[in-house]
Amino acid sequence: MQQRNSDTQAHILATGRRLTAKSGYAGVGLNELLKEAGVPKGSFYHYFPSKEAYGIALLREFADDYQRKLVETLDHPGKDARSRLIAYFTQWRKHQTGDVLEDRCLVVKLSAEVADLSPGMSKVLEASVQSIIDHLAATLKAGIADGSIGQHDRSRDMAATLYYLWLGASLVSGLSGNKAALTSALRVTRDLLPAP
Repeated sequence: MQQRNSDTQAHILATGRRLTAKSGYAGVGLNELLKEAGVPKGSFYHYFPSKEAYGIALLREFADDYQRKLVETLDHPGKDARSRLIAYFTQWRKHQTGDVLEDRCLVVKLSAEVADLSPGMSKVLEASVQSIIDHLAATLKAGIADGSIGQHDRSRDMAATLYYLWLGASLVSGLSGNKAALTSALRVTRDLLPAP
């Protein structure tokens, strides 16, 4: 019984992720979500006491999944740290411009939308962003240590700058409908991460 309950909850979240990637958080009504997921309203409220609680769970699941993928890329054995960073941002460009909307970053999609809407959702997004920046900073330090990135003093500042560059480029890319901003961000990233 426990497994079936968690399967239903996971199904609601997966359906919500797909719909939210397309229409945003506010653009997905509860009735649309329930119809698409094929579950009754009572089932939704069994797992989520409110739409905000559902939104928080949706973002937590996204953040957890993103962290797993981040580890796969940034901690990949057999590649130097600079190569891992470039691979991460190359993958970012691919996902943000690809046809599969749910592969796109929900931080990019929802940051502006939920900032004033839900303190709980904002807190999850902010924690996710800080965790990503921390991981990028650790990879930058590893690059200095392994000799693949030139020496500099402020890895955390550089990591934050790179992340914000890519966040902005993703927003512009979404507005323009092309990947020029992300391609430019990748060129600048390569310049900011010179080999020694």
